Amino acid sequence: MAIRSLLLPLALLVLAASSAAVAQLEIGFYSKTCPDAEKIVREEMAKIIAAAPSLAGPLLRLHFHDCFVRGCDASVLLESTEGNVAEKDAKPNKSLRGFGSVERVKAKLEAACPGIVSCADVLTLMSRDAVVLAKGPFWPVALGRRDGRVSSATEASNELPPAFGDVPLLAKIFASKGLDLKDLVVLSGAHTLGTAHCPSFADRLYNTTSGLIDPSLDSEYADKLRLKCKSVDDRAMLSEMDPGSFKTFDTSYYRHVTKRRGLFRSDAALLFDATTKDYVQRIATGKFDGEFFRDFSESMIKMGDVGV
Repeated sequence: MAIRSLLLPLALLVLAASSAAVAQLEIGFYSKTCPDAEKIVREEMAKIIAAAPSLAGPLLRLHFHDCFVRGCDASVLLESTEGNVAEKDAKPNKSLRGFGSVERVKAKLEAACPGIVSCADVLTLMSRDAVVLAKGPFWPVALGRRDGRVSSATEASNELPPAFGDVPLLAKIFASKGLDLKDLVVLSGAHTLGTAHCPSFADRLYNTTSGLIDPSLDSEYADKLRLKCKSVDDRAMLSEMDPGSFKTFDTSYYRHVTKRRGLFRSDAALLFDATTKDYVQRIATGKFDGEFFRDFSESMIKMGDVGV
């Protein structure tokens, strides 16, 4: 067991290094210019998550939403201007949180190493540390990303995986980023952290056409959700994406999905594809947590290289 535990981090280090070489990233990129960069991020993240454990999910989501539009370039942080609506103001990004935490970590880095560490690398490191601090896996992060200067709400609306997507649609979007079907089902496991506003799933509860509840949603669970979300447009209430465990990175999300209690249509869709269904059911047994942690680490390394 001890030998195996040593081999897994080594395998991830090899994956990160080989993947980084393709993306022109480097393990220890700031070793000379800002040697304490990762330590500074880790220590500040520990304070942030200790004060607000529910921020782990939103900070992980920020990295996802950044990488799926123009690659991992921190363009999700850019503000809209008079002549341009930026990504952060696109409809799918209206519920993003954690920008203040990013500014806080960046300020610490600027105080230690002015103008050295990119915001894109900050987002990548913060997402990794958010998972670790939520009792999830650690993976090595290759660094050297450059910050983008272009940010488009239109691109964000067109390129982000929608919460209502089925597997064929989601697989097509993931493939456009160099990610495969396994990455899709593995990265969906990030829904073990965080909460969601009603409009992202309430159409499953209040179908304006048929008036019926989405049949792929467990009826008892639907009744509980309707008590929180009074209408499709209810933006006041939040629902846990992984009820009872939304602050902890674990495999309970997959158990909810197998019981038809995934919050989004995209969660439910995982049971309608043979490949994703097999993976969901395997991890849901609770016997392969280590496998999922390893898979998630590998998929996060791949996603962190998108568009670099």
